[in-house]
Amino acid sequence: QVHLVESGGGSVQAGGSLRLACKASEVASDGNCMGWFRQAPGKEREGVASIHTGVKSTHYADSVAGRFTISIDKTEKTMYLQMDDLKPEDTARYYCAADLKFWVCWPNVEKMKDQGQGTQVTVSS
Repeated sequence: QVHLVESGGGSVQAGGSLRLACKASEVASDGNCMGWFRQAPGKEREGVASIHTGVKSTHYADSVAGRFTISIDKTEKTMYLQMDDLKPEDTARYYCAADLKFWVCWPNVEKMKDQGQGTQVTVSS
């Protein structure tokens, strides 16, 4: 089981930026799937972005493409989500996820086996 700890959430005005980090207890030597999903009150979980830590392929939800960037520092076992031009509709609790057995990372982020506790992102208008 991969232990995941998120950090970097907070409150920001619309148009602002935040960077989320997810420290993992392990990353597969030949790569594995990791990603971010979010959940707002009263709404279903929504995949935000995914990355394969080996081949570095990335995918994004249409709602964040062009504004968010997912990346991985394998040496530090840390995944990042750079969020720019934030909008009020981005307000949610953001969770990181990982799965050592998935080969297809998107759109399976919410189904990844290991998930963190989440970090809150609040965007005011």
